[in-house]
Amino acid sequence: MPIVPDISGSKRLAVLIDADNVPRGTLGGIMQEVAIYGTPTIKRIYGDWTGPYISGWKNSLLENAVTPIQQYSYTTGKNATDSAMIIDAMDILYSERVDGFVLVSSDSDFTRLAIRLREAGMMVIGIGEKKTPSPFIAACDKFIYIEVIKQHDLPQVQPAPEESQPQKDRKKQSVQPQKDEGRVPKNIVRLIAQSVADLSEGEDYVYMGELGNLIMKKKPDFDYRNYGFKSLSALIKSIGRFDVDFRQTADPNVKHPYVRDKEA
Repeated sequence: MPIVPDISGSKRLAVLIDADNVPRGTLGGIMQEVAIYGTPTIKRIYGDWTGPYISGWKNSLLENAVTPIQQYSYTTGKNATDSAMIIDAMDILYSERVDGFVLVSSDSDFTRLAIRLREAGMMVIGIGEKKTPSPFIAACDKFIYIEVIKQHDLPQVQPAPEESQPQKDRKKQSVQPQKDEGRVPKNIVRLIAQSVADLSEGEDYVYMGELGNLIMKKKPDFDYRNYGFKSLSALIKSIGRFDVDFRQTADPNVKHPYVRDKEA
């Protein structure tokens, strides 16, 4: 199932959040990210809310209308939150009220759940930190790192320049352009090149939308923001190996990007 932005908001999503494995202060950014892919009709967060960390979540839960689900830690060393999330996910699946799930956690214990939901025809988006084990990432249709979206919630504080640094040098440093070349790892360049070859079928150019979907199927945690870019086309254009051609559509205000591998 292609994972594309849902502008109409017609896709109904169940958002299930593991409070034990999500940094506080990122909930707002997570919900903004979820809205790109559909309408979150069910929003639940699981944890032991009798603990001292409840105060750190309260305002964020109210602002984002997320329902806290109480799950006591019955036994030391056992994660009861995982079991509660899994049981609720299956109940929601059989209720046929949603078109997909968003599982927010960095815990590999949800790998089997993601697989089972996809077997049932559900779209599954995972959201977690970069420490998330690869099996859980691979089990999702798409996986998004919290590190690239948490900026929505956390203020970005710029360090003050050192007093001893001359003003002229500081100004020169601040306007120095960033170099895109070399920011994309070689394995990602190979992934893009192979995906272009898979789609080309004898044609020089392939449609960027289809290319993005294929890359995501091969590598669910692929996201151009992971490498500091604002769009897939910007990332690909930064690699000297590829040509990007923006072609006019029937709408004079819309152009579609196409990609060609110059080394093919």
